[in-house]
Amino acid sequence: MLIVDGHLDLAMNALLGRDLRLPLAELRASDPVPGETATVSFPELRKGGVRLAFGTLFALPASAGSSGYTDAEGARQQALAQLDVYTRWQAEGHVRLLRSAAEVAAFELDALTGSGDALGVVLLMEGADPIRDADDLPFWVERGVRLIGPAWGRTRYAGGTNAPGPLTPSGRDLVAGMRNLGVTLDASHLDDAAFWDAADLGVRMIASHSNARALLPGNRHLTDDMARAVMGTGGVIGLVCLSTFIRAGWDATQPRVPLTDLAAHARHYAALGSWAHVALGTDLDGGFGQEKTPAGLDSCADLPRFLDLLPAEARAGVAGGNWLRWLKSHL
Repeated sequence: MLIVDGHLDLAMNALLGRDLRLPLAELRASDPVPGETATVSFPELRKGGVRLAFGTLFALPASAGSSGYTDAEGARQQALAQLDVYTRWQAEGHVRLLRSAAEVAAFELDALTGSGDALGVVLLMEGADPIRDADDLPFWVERGVRLIGPAWGRTRYAGGTNAPGPLTPSGRDLVAGMRNLGVTLDASHLDDAAFWDAADLGVRMIASHSNARALLPGNRHLTDDMARAVMGTGGVIGLVCLSTFIRAGWDATQPRVPLTDLAAHARHYAALGSWAHVALGTDLDGGFGQEKTPAGLDSCADLPRFLDLLPAEARAGVAGGNWLRWLKSHL
């Protein structure tokens, strides 16, 4: 079964000093990131059957706890550095950047027939601050970016996680430009007001890594109406494998949540539309480690354990078929 992960921060981790080319045990033995036991490497992804991922360009803003960008140019430099990482990995044969539906279909055929070990990567920009303005969109599209999430926290373009607010005027211009260029909007991290502003502009939407607000409060997660709106554009929703995003009130002093709790989010989304809109967007390397993953999901190679909890007829779609269908229709 071919697995597609709708959200991995691969290049960000490389720039933190993690060598994702190593077997996971070796990566963990030399991991430069304290307090977060690594769960993702290229060999580990292959071991688990993960053959394609949405790889992010994620610029981290400055905060009290971390250094990061303070202006648009700083954000742009972070994203360009990550783009260089993906380009280097492709030259080394570790990844294969996919820019079109035809390239995805060819990659799928190669993966199913065992031709090559490279991870297929579709570029997703998480937080749009690296984009100077709507006129800068073609620059990023030419370099392979096919999905953009306007927000993470608050950005120049939109309200986001724990930062309520609508699309800004620049955000409306950006989303309209995305619509006109056929770039898909990633609704993950958008505040409700910004989400509905974007929906009104008629842009194509997915949610790369968002769980259900009906099971977990907070504007990081999708309401039922938001999930239906994503599904209504033909979009797919990826499930996040972070315990704090799965069970309300969970913290690191408690046992890790069971995978059955994550399966409840999957079933909730399926009940809103159908299993055809439910997929994976694990974010397993997104600023947390094994300590905060569900019990039994000790690395990305364990994803089949989660799939086994779903109805038999839904497993192949959630594993990767739903993302592949979407990519071959819309990329």
